[in-house]
Parts: sequence; C-alpha cells; structure tokens
Amino acid sequence: MSEKKDNSEVIDREDGIGSDQFNKHKLDADVALTALQNREGPPLVLDEATNRRLLRKIDWHLLPIMCFVYGLNFLDKTTLSYASITGLQQDIHISGADYSWLGSIFYFGYLAWEWPTNLLLQRLPIAKYSAFNILAWGLVLCLFAVVSNFSGALAIRFFLGVFEAAVTPGFALITSQWYTRREQGSRTGIWFSFNGFAQIFGGLVAYGIARGADTHGYTIAAWKVIFLVTGLMTVMAGLLFLWIVPDNQLNARWLSPEERILAIERVRVNQQGIGNKHFKLYQLKEALLDPLVWAFAFYSIVSTIPNGGITNFFSLLIKGFGYTSEESLLYGTPAGAVEVVTLIGGLWLGDFLNQRILVSIVFLLIAMVGMIMIVAVPVDHPTIRLGGFYLTQAAPVPFVALLSLISSNVAGYTKKTTVAAIYLIAYCTGNIIGPQVFQAKDAPTYRPAEITIITCWAVAVIDLLYIWWHTRRLNIEKERIRAEPGYVKLENQEFLDLTDRENSEFVYTL
Repeated sequence: MSEKKDNSEVIDREDGIGSDQFNKHKLDADVALTALQNREGPPLVLDEATNRRLLRKIDWHLLPIMCFVYGLNFLDKTTLSYASITGLQQDIHISGADYSWLGSIFYFGYLAWEWPTNLLLQRLPIAKYSAFNILAWGLVLCLFAVVSNFSGALAIRFFLGVFEAAVTPGFALITSQWYTRREQGSRTGIWFSFNGFAQIFGGLVAYGIARGADTHGYTIAAWKVIFLVTGLMTVMAGLLFLWIVPDNQLNARWLSPEERILAIERVRVNQQGIGNKHFKLYQLKEALLDPLVWAFAFYSIVSTIPNGGITNFFSLLIKGFGYTSEESLLYGTPAGAVEVVTLIGGLWLGDFLNQRILVSIVFLLIAMVGMIMIVAVPVDHPTIRLGGFYLTQAAPVPFVALLSLISSNVAGYTKKTTVAAIYLIAYCTGNIIGPQVFQAKDAPTYRPAEITIITCWAVAVIDLLYIWWHTRRLNIEKERIRAEPGYVKLENQEFLDLTDRENSEFVYTL
C-alpha cells in the first residue's frame, strides 16, 4: 500500500477529506514546501550546535525590534492616562464621562479593523504591512498635539486603534513562523513584557515632563509634548522594523541561503509551516465551529474588562489612594517592573514545565489577591493598597499565554489568522467595556469597578481550567488515532497547510 494512499485514508477517517481534496492540499501547500522541494545539492544537517547558533541569530535580529515596537504599542495607548493629569482634560474641555469614551473609542477603531487587518496580514507581505501600520500610528499620535476639542481627540483615538490593530496578531504570526512551539511561549512573553517596560519608561518621561513644565514651563502644553515624543519615537521604530524584519525565512537578508532553509527545517516540528497566502473557506468554518476558539474568545473578553479599566485609569486610581498627580505618575512605574518580571518568568516557567495554562492560572490568582487588598484595606493605609495594585500587574500572564497558544496550537494559516482575529475582537470588546466600569461618580476609590474586576478574574480562572481540560482531551484522542493499525505519516505533512484538527501528528501545547 502506498504512503500517499494510506495517509489519504487517515485524513479521510478524521475529517472526511478524500484523495482529491488531499491532492489539493499538496498543490496549495505552505510556501516552505516549494522552497524545500526546489532546493538542489546535498541535504543540510541541522545538528544541535547549528540549531543553537541559528536561534541566537534569529533572536538578536527579531526580538529587539519587536520588543521596542510592542513597548511603544502599549505606551502610545497609555499616553492618554499620562496626559489626563498634565492638563489634557482642562485644555480641551472634557468631562469625566468624555474621558471614559476617549478610552473606549480606541478599541472601536481596533474592533472595526481587526478582521480586515488579519486578512491583509495573510494576503500581504507580513513585515511590510506591519511596518506601514507602525509608521501610520506614529504619525497619527503626533497629530494629537494639535487637538483642541473632544471631537478631534475622538477621531485621533479611533484611528490609533485602526492602525495598532495589526501589531499583536502580526507579532503572533511572526513568532509562529520563526520559533518552535517550545520556544514560542517565552518569546511571546519577552516581546509582550515590554508593555511593562513602556509603563516604567512612560511614567518616568511623563513625570519629567510634568516637573519641567512646573519648574521652567514650555511654549506648548506638557500633554502635547508627551504625544509628540511618543509619536516620533514610533515613526523611528517603524522605519527600523521595515529595514530589519523579513516577511519570512526565505527573504531574510541577514541569513545565508543555507541558513534560510535550516530556519525552515527547525520549525518543521510545529506542524504549521511558515505561511500561505490563499484564503481557505473550510479553515474559516473549522475555526468558527471549534469550541476551543470560543473558550479563548470568552477569556479574552472577561479578562480585558479589567485591563481596559486599569490601563486608562491607573494614574487616577493611584491618585485615589491619597497621592498627588506627580506622585501617581512616579508610583505607577514599579507596576511596569512587576509586569515584566511576571510575564517573562511566567511564560518561561510555562514552557519549562510544558504547562503554560496551569502556570498562568497561578499568576491570575496573584492578581486577584492584589485587587482584594485594594478593596479590603482601609483608605488610611495607602502603601498597602499601592502594593495590592502592583500585584494586579500579574494579570496579563494568562492573556499572553493564550496568545502564545494561538501560535502553538492553531495550524492552517487561514484558521490561525481567523482565530487571532476572533481573540483580538474579543479583546477589543472587553477593553471597550472596561473604561465604562470606572464611573466619575465613584471617584476617587472606584469601588464598584474594583469589585467587577475581581469577579471577572474569578470567571476567567474557570475558563482557563476548561481550556486545559479540553486541550488535554484532544491530545489523548490524537494519540489514539496515531496508534491505530495502518496509520502512516505523510512526507512533508508539516508543510501542507493542514489545520490542527486535520493533522493527526499535531500535538497541542498545554
């Protein structure tokens, strides 16, 4: 019995895909398959030493610019929080309710463009399209300095959301292209952790600008300086990204022709390939019918209701503990350090133990303890309540763990971009709701919002436990299929652009 026939039967047994459709898979395979088949000469050997050397080269070229851009991605969203206590609200005459809508409108833009931008990430060169969006959001952020009313601020925030919508899914796809599943969690944790570095940097810069304005004064308002500085930094980052980051291994200037093929070979274990430009309707349908996808989406909504509130109100929340405006800027910076440590440590530990989900649950429980401290400790103990706020910065760990699992556990390029879009649409929805939970009438303690955050995180823990259980059950089922008599693995099956459900060789990361 031929290998092709045997494996057509295996695929048929799992999803009803017959021989004709299997041949279509091979004709419409991943771009890596063509590169491997067209290569001439002796086979290249990827030994352990070569693999380590190649990984270092990839890390040094990709991670620094991804970290820098992702830090700016967070900083540019939170400039609103810094501007709010350096005169923005007074200068453009907005109320507390208007400020809440400025926090939410960003995510309306993000939400409106998330699905189209994921389609474009598949169809267009991923690095060039990402660089365009980075440049565009930097220029838009600079324009905030000329805003003079609420309507103009709304428009700027909306288009910031539009252009930033490509960054997180784009980075998740780039991570899945270049890194093995055992490497993806820690690398995602590294570039996402620069949210925390941005919080440290942004708080210090905003504090310095505010102090300078008080001491020496500026020819323009301090909040305008904040927008111009962060916007111009983003434009510079976009130009660097365009120069450094390739669309895939096959056009990486900093790899030799042999290293490009080896860089593809090293991710063969992922069973995902490196990209396919063709939209496949059946993969879209599979994503929409996959209960695991909707469990991811539910977590994204529930967990980002707290995120949307805290991101936009953390300076005002700290001020409500009894600190001054300038102190709230300065005391917000250690929270970024907590986020950095928990993200890098949590995602590394999850990869080391091969238990990203269970490890991330522990960090979410730590965040819950922090918020309970804010609620339960009397207002005359501001230091303890501030310590509770720092603990809440462990909350992003499970969100990033699930984002990394989209890289690791979703195969089929159309399915992967669809799942990323669903996850981030849910993220937008939660972040739209979040700022509305913080009502001006509840200032300065915002007690109802704090209780809502605790409730959301408790529900999120239950959802994470379900995801862990369901993923483990899928692995057991695939192991049973592989053990059946007559099962044969297809040649180059890893690069046929099969989905995780189609491919019996695919093993889900827990």
